[in-house]
Amino acid sequence: MAYSKLVMEHFLKPRNRGVIKDPSGVGTVGNPVCGDLMRIYIQVKRNKENQEIINDIKFETLGCAAAIATSSMITELAKNKTLSEAEKITNQEVAGALEGLPPIKMHCSNLAADALKNAIDNYLSNKK
Repeated sequence: MAYSKLVMEHFLKPRNRGVIKDPSGVGTVGNPVCGDLMRIYIQVKRNKENQEIINDIKFETLGCAAAIATSSMITELAKNKTLSEAEKITNQEVAGALEGLPPIKMHCSNLAADALKNAIDNYLSNKK
């Protein structure tokens, strides 16, 4: 199983790893079959147009190289996007942005997209 150079780069030097203290929303997902666990933290602010944007995003991931790389990439893709833009990021977009994943590792990109959607949902439900 060969990973792209970009997958290895995000695995070895992940972007936005860590925790946001007092986040706007948190999303946690796991896959009991492979043991991957992801947690995404988002901080939401309003921009000049009064749209809610993800102005900060961080992750904690326990898992394989693909799980860490997809967590890193989803944070890069979602940062500074509106909530509706970020919610539309698909697992295929995450994998494509990493120049592909081996078929056996595609579930990792599903986890990253799901964790982001869970964080957004968590924010929206707390806001009510």
